[in-house]
Amino acid sequence: MANRTTNDHHSPLLQYSNSSDEESLHLTHRTGTVWTAIAHIITGVMGAGVLSLGWSLAQIGWLFGPPAIVVFAAVTVVSTTILSDCYLSPHSEHGPDRNASFLQAVSYYLGEKSQWICAVLLNESLYGNDIAYTIATATSMRAILKSNCYHDQGHDAGCAYPDNVYMLLFGVVQILMSQIPNFHNMAWLSAVAAIMSFAYSTIGLGLGLANVIVNGEIKGSIGGVPAASTVDKVWLVFQGLGDIAFAYPYSIILLEIQDTLKPPSETKTMKKASRSAILITTLFYLCCGSFGYAAFGNNTPGNLLTGFGFYEPYWLVDLANACVILHLVGGYQVFSQPVFAIVETWFSDRYPDSHFVNGFYQLKLPLVTTFQLNPFRLCFRTLYVVSTTGIAMLFPYFNQVLGVLGALNFWPLVVYFPVEMYFVQRKILPWSRKWIALKTFSFGCFLVSAVGFIGSLEGLIMAKLS
Repeated sequence: MANRTTNDHHSPLLQYSNSSDEESLHLTHRTGTVWTAIAHIITGVMGAGVLSLGWSLAQIGWLFGPPAIVVFAAVTVVSTTILSDCYLSPHSEHGPDRNASFLQAVSYYLGEKSQWICAVLLNESLYGNDIAYTIATATSMRAILKSNCYHDQGHDAGCAYPDNVYMLLFGVVQILMSQIPNFHNMAWLSAVAAIMSFAYSTIGLGLGLANVIVNGEIKGSIGGVPAASTVDKVWLVFQGLGDIAFAYPYSIILLEIQDTLKPPSETKTMKKASRSAILITTLFYLCCGSFGYAAFGNNTPGNLLTGFGFYEPYWLVDLANACVILHLVGGYQVFSQPVFAIVETWFSDRYPDSHFVNGFYQLKLPLVTTFQLNPFRLCFRTLYVVSTTGIAMLFPYFNQVLGVLGALNFWPLVVYFPVEMYFVQRKILPWSRKWIALKTFSFGCFLVSAVGFIGSLEGLIMAKLS
């Protein structure tokens, strides 16, 4: 275990802090339950990725596609179970110290070198998810307009709308939403977002099932979409695996969610919430992905609700995309809040006397309310949203971006760091049976993550050059 006295001084984005029950309760009143935790998880997990799973199955085929979703779900269950045990330390259930974020846990268990590596990957992952959510939201905004246009003018009408305008609009909304102080103030937003995710997933599932019934057949094949060469087919399979990996990204925010739960038994509550949420989302993933592929076969669109495999009923397609938009407004915040907390805590500790960093101004809005405005929070969070919006505008390739992000971060953040922390937390001896099993598990996930990243990166480069 890392010596805690060596972590008194920290580098940017490596803020480390542990707190006792008394200190933590004094700082933040944790009132979360298993239901709020499930809402946070579903908000973070069942996002835009569910809409690309039909396309992912089309690349892999019926033989290996659905089992791949189940395997990724099983990996996530193992990862989140062992990661939940790392929240309290040195004992997983009796503490007394709390690791309120993934980065803090890595610092505590693995030391400063691992903390640096994790910080880069963690912030890149959170940041990348927000880029992907910006792309997905703009696509859904555009899809609503195109759906209405096709309904009025026919399916062959030239209904074209630019993505950039809607990305900018989403960015403006997120600048406002980003002023929510922290995770503890957004349970309501996660609840709304979770409801929206169920709504559009159910609509996508229903439309896919309806198409299968109308077609009178289950489309698709054992091997998936044919390709011009074996190499091209391998790239497609790798991209499909990368997209599936993106569908289970919430390990990186698990400890933040766990820190919202009311004591005692936060670990047991978090494990129960994780198992329930993963079971729910996996059932939706299997149904949405399978019915999407069954409905369209080799022509399955990259996004079931925006690729216009479905034209009618147009109002239902519009409703589903509206739900996507509302969900991703909350989902963006779920992934950005940990970044905000890391950066703002570091600056606050480094400049304790700065009124710009730690001061607040009273802002009065006529007929609305009066609230406190922190200058640093306003500037930093606005800049963060502007940067994610700008990058999304440069790389508006939904499936390829999802694949790169999912594969790049799956092994190190979902598997490697949780496993290594678990070794330290449980004092598992090298070459013991459990050590060998978990090391084998980690290496297998590394291979899958590597091939998924290579295939998705190739797809992104080709999309940009084409």
